[in-house]
Amino acid sequence: MADQDVKMLIERIMAEARTHQSARFSNKIYADEPILKTGRQMQNFLPDQYRKMREISRWQDDPKGGAGRWLSEAELFYRQGLLMADFEDDCPYNGTFKSYFPTYNAMSDRQLRGYFTWRAQVRRGNIEETSTSFAFLYLYELICDIGVDDPLDGFDKIKAFWDVYRVFEPGIDRFARVWLQDYAVFHGLDPKLLRDSKTVMFDNALIELRRAARDLAPAQAPSGQTAKRRKTSEPTLPLPPDETREERLMAAINALSTYNLNNSRLDRGHHRDLRHVACAVYVRMARYYDTHRKTGIVASLFGEETAMPYTMFASAVFFAPERHEDCEYRLDPIHIYRCQNGFWECMRIHGSRQKSSKLGEIMRACDQRLRLALDSAHPLKEEKIPKYLAKIIDDEIVAWLSWDATHQPVKIDIDLSQLGHIRSAAAQTREALLIDEEREDGTLTEAVEADSGQLEAEPEANMVAEPVATTMQQDEADEPTISTEQFGVVAPLLAPAPTPATAMHADTASALAPAAEDYLRALLEQNAAQAVSAVARSGQSEDMLVDSINEALFDLVGDTVIEFGAAGPQIIEDYEADVRGYLDHE
Repeated sequence: MADQDVKMLIERIMAEARTHQSARFSNKIYADEPILKTGRQMQNFLPDQYRKMREISRWQDDPKGGAGRWLSEAELFYRQGLLMADFEDDCPYNGTFKSYFPTYNAMSDRQLRGYFTWRAQVRRGNIEETSTSFAFLYLYELICDIGVDDPLDGFDKIKAFWDVYRVFEPGIDRFARVWLQDYAVFHGLDPKLLRDSKTVMFDNALIELRRAARDLAPAQAPSGQTAKRRKTSEPTLPLPPDETREERLMAAINALSTYNLNNSRLDRGHHRDLRHVACAVYVRMARYYDTHRKTGIVASLFGEETAMPYTMFASAVFFAPERHEDCEYRLDPIHIYRCQNGFWECMRIHGSRQKSSKLGEIMRACDQRLRLALDSAHPLKEEKIPKYLAKIIDDEIVAWLSWDATHQPVKIDIDLSQLGHIRSAAAQTREALLIDEEREDGTLTEAVEADSGQLEAEPEANMVAEPVATTMQQDEADEPTISTEQFGVVAPLLAPAPTPATAMHADTASALAPAAEDYLRALLEQNAAQAVSAVARSGQSEDMLVDSINEALFDLVGDTVIEFGAAGPQIIEDYEADVRGYLDHE
């Protein structure tokens, strides 16, 4: 269109009276503005609030006349967020916004307007799916207390938004869960607000495992003395079983094990058996770790409890205008935060926060071997496990099933149909015992016969009304017995194990590597330097070397031969002769 045509069109529009009265073309708005604008020029029409936000400079002069400083991205975001805390817009954005650490500065003007339009709806309770970076930016605002009345209000808003938006983006869980916990710690909120969090539930399960290992472990021997060895026949857990305590321990095991016993077919019909054996095996394994490893079972599986530096709201854009005061916050007994001079540290079990596959292997072995004893119709495929673990499990199965069989309740069946005959026989017996004078009394005899006939007609009605003599029949099939048919493969386990002196020989033991043999000789001779050298030549840690030796010599003595005492690893005194015989034979 030529310039002349454009001018003629404008003149015609301005000449119409109705158009002159329109507010759209008032002199107040367009007196000094061109009638037609390009798209680039239209983008510059933003509410003044956006312009004020953009005017906040990264460079801040020192009010005292100093050199000034550059604001960090987090502090700039915080200052801009305070300015825009109550702002709302009405300009939806249908595009996509992606940023690794989203801030206002990372957005175009169009994206900014779209974000504050979406945020206005969120604050009204209408949470809709949008660009994930918008969702993270909103969480950044909340953890910086932007748009928050007080800490409890901020906690509730973070949790409410997370609960809804995780449906659209499940990946938000890994970040929001940590930030919500940090927010409660940073503001000193009641730890009960987090009692249902995965972190607290994981810690509670660890606490239960540690409590079971500690409370049910044997007492430590005084320094310089060897602890008295536990007899195999002694129950590991109290009998009759403490069901409440065992249920609590089994729940903790399932929470931390990759093998969940509650999902086992055996648990459906033999829950009590599986629960007791699993709990007893765990306690026995805790004792094994205490005597054969440098660290206990919980530390070996999940890590040590220690204090380490901690960054609040890691992987988020966060700024606090003032340094946090010194404090201590106990999330739970084994998860404690401390702040000193603005620096945070966290005391907890630092290690794996995932379910333990090692614990899962132990629990699966319990299920597999107990099925052989109770449910041979649905066996589990046998997997290779250490011999000492197999012996521990079998010992606990035998101990439990033997006790349970001898404490089964005796069932008594009463045949009510026989009560009439019983009453009749009793009446005849009573009549036979009468003296002649009483027998001649017809009244008494008639009463006896009447009573007998009435009871034969209504045995159940007379059972309560009159005392009668009864006989009890006991079903011989319900008698508690111990047999190979009932216990399956457990019966061979009940036979006494051959003693090392009579049935075992050095040839039955697995061959040891030269370094392992040197390590055994060093322990026998109490030569620490030689032992260290043997460990180095083995290419293994001392724990692993000890495990391999115990595994290899298990067939020789039917037990582990090396334990970790106060002075370090040592050969159990009862088995020194067997070890010497093995080394001499080699």
